[in-house]
Amino acid sequence: MVETGGARAVARCDALGAAPYSELEQGLYRGYLTPAYHATVDLVGAWMVDAGMDVDLDAAANLHGRYEGEAAGAPALVIGSHLDSVRDGGCYDGPLGVMLGIECVAALNEQGRRLPFAIEVYGFGDEEGSRFPAAMLTSRAVAGTLDVDLGAIADAEGVSMEVALGSFKTDYDVVTAKTPTNTFSTRTYRAARRAPEDIVAYLEAHIEQGPALEAEGLALGTVTGIAAQLRYAATVRGMAGHAGTSSMPLRRDALAGAAEMVLAIEEIARADGSDLVATVGRLEAMPGAANVIPGEVRFTIDVRSGEAARRDRAAREILSRLEQIASKRGLVLDLARVHDLPASPCDPVLMDLLDAAMVEAGQPVRRLVSGAGHDAMVMASLCPTAMLFIRCKDGVSHNPAEHVEPADADAALRVMRGFIEKLGQKHLGDSFADRT
Repeated sequence: MVETGGARAVARCDALGAAPYSELEQGLYRGYLTPAYHATVDLVGAWMVDAGMDVDLDAAANLHGRYEGEAAGAPALVIGSHLDSVRDGGCYDGPLGVMLGIECVAALNEQGRRLPFAIEVYGFGDEEGSRFPAAMLTSRAVAGTLDVDLGAIADAEGVSMEVALGSFKTDYDVVTAKTPTNTFSTRTYRAARRAPEDIVAYLEAHIEQGPALEAEGLALGTVTGIAAQLRYAATVRGMAGHAGTSSMPLRRDALAGAAEMVLAIEEIARADGSDLVATVGRLEAMPGAANVIPGEVRFTIDVRSGEAARRDRAAREILSRLEQIASKRGLVLDLARVHDLPASPCDPVLMDLLDAAMVEAGQPVRRLVSGAGHDAMVMASLCPTAMLFIRCKDGVSHNPAEHVEPADADAALRVMRGFIEKLGQKHLGDSFADRT
């Protein structure tokens, strides 16, 4: 039998790493609103019910569980992370934070305890943006910052997000007596929005996705903030032609131009000599035949820095350089900004609470910034936020080799429970109620 606590949270993440909770037979991919997401919502929802929560789906198809406080309808501490994954990803990026949130509630429920605030656990449906070309759609719906037309967003198969939402059905007979809304649309999607007065604070536990904690021999760290992000979709258009009959001087090769652009992006980021990073994570050449010069190439550009001004300055330089390359090669370049996420500092009072909980749990205090984006950066527009980083082996993430030790997850759970207890002290609860 699997022991309770952090070890059970890790085991549950492992269980979600294969079909039917993955779209791949070998490896993990769980896109938003796919059958694998359907199966995952059903199973994780059942675990929420077992922990003592009332469970439903919100209008954005987020999984949502609530454990009432001492008074019905009290504002809630939200504990959350995401259930979707990148293609060929790891088991813990996202789901571990959801599972640890469930464990926090299960411990309170087992003791028959209620707090001055409710606890809600969110399993956000889309953080990675691995199915649709925009990330954190579902937490943005909850925070009320969604500014995109769902009908204009489509996946690689051409299925619009609005159509995907409209066809998404979840049978909740197993996990709740409630009847969820099974038809979603652009109009209803924004009904997932929460009011600031209903939320005390937001806590997210997440694997570090980097090597700092492991290099220092530490299991946990308090996140001070999340780097600012810019993401673009680039399309380079040239002229397709026969690979054997088109002379080199006359070619307008979209792929060769895109290759020069990719190297320019890397060069600009390296030259900055700071925390600035720039990445081309996806590139597609068309028509994709071995004997045809590519006539069109699409790729993504991701630019991040802890300072928004530095990020923006680098982005301007990158876009200017790409235009120069396109002009020199006789190519047409189209650039569309996919999202602009500002730097998101965590709340100082909540960071202090996490630090104090770490000390009580026998963990050294370590603070660090997050270069990766998380739902916490979106939720910061709604309420005070805190993040707890958990060591992952070799700093590897977005990779099947992603690994978390159960002992580290147990340590994280102890800190999270200590944090909740400290937040539950009446004077701090009142303080945060005044701030929301």
